[in-house]
Amino acid sequence: MMERWCKVVVVDDSAFMRMVLARMLNEDAEIEVIGTASNGLEALEVVKTLRPSVVTLDVEMPVMDGLTTLERLMQECPTPVVMVSALTKEGAEVTLRALQLGAVDFIAKPSGSISLDAHKIRDELVAKVKAAARAKLRVLLTPPRRIVPTVSAVPSEWAVVVLAASTGGPATVRYVLSQLPPDLPAAILLVQHMPVGFTKFFADNLNQVSALPVKEAQDGETVQPQRVYLAPSGFHLLVERGGRLRLDQSPPLHGVRPAADKTLDSAAHAFRERCVGCVMTGMGSDGAVGLLTVRERGGRTLVQAPETCTIPSMPESALKLGAAQESVPLERLPQRLTQVAREVVGAMNLVRARSG
Repeated sequence: MMERWCKVVVVDDSAFMRMVLARMLNEDAEIEVIGTASNGLEALEVVKTLRPSVVTLDVEMPVMDGLTTLERLMQECPTPVVMVSALTKEGAEVTLRALQLGAVDFIAKPSGSISLDAHKIRDELVAKVKAAARAKLRVLLTPPRRIVPTVSAVPSEWAVVVLAASTGGPATVRYVLSQLPPDLPAAILLVQHMPVGFTKFFADNLNQVSALPVKEAQDGETVQPQRVYLAPSGFHLLVERGGRLRLDQSPPLHGVRPAADKTLDSAAHAFRERCVGCVMTGMGSDGAVGLLTVRERGGRTLVQAPETCTIPSMPESALKLGAAQESVPLERLPQRLTQVAREVVGAMNLVRARSG
């Protein structure tokens, strides 16, 4: 008989949601719900007593809300947390804040605080809880708010950088973008696995700390340097020759849409040696094949060093495939991405000077 190694505490103010979430988790042969709580104060006591592998934590609760509970958990009894959020503007903003504070991942309730159709998220819930149980807790310091810089001169030559992330990505991406300079000679295409409805708020959140303007990508627009284009959830982000973006609704790849492999592959063919690919923290293997294509087409390839990832599966898959030229710790990743972009542009200028 398979061991139920993943011990979970379910926290939700709704008795119905506690029952539903616990039942879905207990149906998996490797998960055991060992406790529940109806508010944050109760959750702190239950977690300290039972020491679970993972906590699922509701955002909206009486007595002590989800964010306050999360902050205290990280301080008093660090435990992997999966947030459970209603798919609303307020829910999305609070969830993104929770990811900055150390939550490993989140689940969007399909139809509000009390979701009668919660069975729709069963497979996602089980997968994310198991992944969280294996995660490394990494609480990044919140970067300073963005200070709007003086307008930088648009470079005559520039690269395209594709950043890919999944579980653990929102906080990691926020850190990386906050450290990039305003005169970066590159455009950034960003693929972050998120449920439909969250990427608009994520772009707004990133825009608060990034010296490079961040926006959701739009179909048909042309890529410009010193800009960040976030793939909207529900669409694959493709880039064509000439830098025109295309939002594609072909079937999910690796179970996700947007898929990093799609963006990396299209960027590799459109920009060849002008393309830089970087795969960061995440569950699964998305990005590995696309990163290999970037390398084979003459571009530069990096991964976030697995030992600095919340979930190392994505960069490990790329390394196993031989797709990555460099493995860089998170703390050095912004600086190295900047250096590589400038090296690519320097090589382009050298070729132009020799041919001229």
